[in-house]
Amino acid sequence: MLAFLASIYLWIKAAHLIMVIAWMAGMMYLPRLFVYQHGSEKGGEAEKMLIQMQRRLLKGIINPSMIAVWVLGIFMLIANPSILSSGWFHVKLAFVIAVSAVHGFYAASRKKFEKGERPKTEKFWRIMNEAPFLALIVIVIMVIVKPF
Repeated sequence: MLAFLASIYLWIKAAHLIMVIAWMAGMMYLPRLFVYQHGSEKGGEAEKMLIQMQRRLLKGIINPSMIAVWVLGIFMLIANPSILSSGWFHVKLAFVIAVSAVHGFYAASRKKFEKGERPKTEKFWRIMNEAPFLALIVIVIMVIVKPF
């Protein structure tokens, strides 16, 4: 299996990056939908539509792409275990774990929004809209520049 994974390493890496892009796009859009729901009438048609959009985004794009990111990342580590000894990888992994935790927080918050609750403030969600992007900046710099 190791030889096979090594032979398709660049394909795994490309798929990993594609899934990262999908995951981050969803992670930046979901809190924006929360902001919109804050501005909608409770129980109104707009809120119902936003709840449906949030559910579809999370279950159709964000969750599957995050799972793929982790699985493909593990395959890359199996194919190239020397990465584990690199300092840049430890920083990257810490940020990926943090984004995964934010993902879990978003998923839990989506359930509250679905119940008609408005967890946190609109301002909070506007700020959280930027959190995945800031983490992504660090992750990309770690992978491309490898400063450590």
